Amino acid sequence: MGKMTLGETIKEVTRRHLEENNGMLFGQCVTAVGWINGTVPDCKNIVELPMTDVAGPGFAVGAALVGIRPIFVMRFQDFFTLNCNQLVHYASISKELHGQGVPIFIRCIGIDSAGPVHSIMLHNIAMYFPGMFVCAPTTPGEYLAAWDFFIRNDQPLFVSEHRRTYPNAEEWENEDEEEAKITLYGISDARIEMMLAAELLRGEGLRVNVRHIMFLKPFDVETMKQPLLASRKGLVIDNGFPNCGAARSIAYELAESTGLFVNAFSSADNVKCFNPAQQNKTPSAAAICAKVHEIIGIG
Repeated sequence: MGKMTLGETIKEVTRRHLEENNGMLFGQCVTAVGWINGTVPDCKNIVELPMTDVAGPGFAVGAALVGIRPIFVMRFQDFFTLNCNQLVHYASISKELHGQGVPIFIRCIGIDSAGPVHSIMLHNIAMYFPGMFVCAPTTPGEYLAAWDFFIRNDQPLFVSEHRRTYPNAEEWENEDEEEAKITLYGISDARIEMMLAAELLRGEGLRVNVRHIMFLKPFDVETMKQPLLASRKGLVIDNGFPNCGAARSIAYELAESTGLFVNAFSSADNVKCFNPAQQNKTPSAAAICAKVHEIIGIG
């Protein structure tokens, strides 16, 4: 049997939780439109929610309060703005205020070019609220690590997924080079473009470090800053909007910790849509290379 893909890993983690741990999964249109890209098993304890986004998370909160660690699925990250009320104003703060943890595994799924209310990545909003952990796994091993973190803690975990990464069966490793001129940091599916850009830059004779960011909050700045201290220049790449975005937040943490200026690069501050003129996708490898040239003064 070959290696499991990220999508297959998500499906198996979910199956074990629902069938062996008597867990529950809540979501809209889970079974109607292909089991969320094949990442949800056909098994017991799946609750199809009505199209009442404001009320839906309340079911997951209730399940968590009575000892069931629920999985709550939002098929598109745009829906987080509708579903976030009870997650950020109760679940995330309950432990600090009341001493009662509310552990919910929040699967929030992104995609590019699917429509004006289906194409946005919003893990940056989840990062803002105290008591909410945030990660963006893109490999099978990372997803298992995220699940283990969730089981060991009793607060909500926002899991930012991107459909583009579901076919991946490889573990993506950090890469360091002696005398690197820049360190690239990638988030979510931007890591794919980051790795392609690193190959292109090395083909030009430019040495670069590559760092994969899985946990956005808590962010391990002490570990992540080490290659930056050597290269002296850094670039954090994400697929969200730039203003108050995850890339800028993490770039600031790195800069604050090292005293070095760190750049951030993400989608433009424009509408995301399926219209070819407004797709506003994750920065491409070519765009990342151009940004690196600008930062280090090539061109």
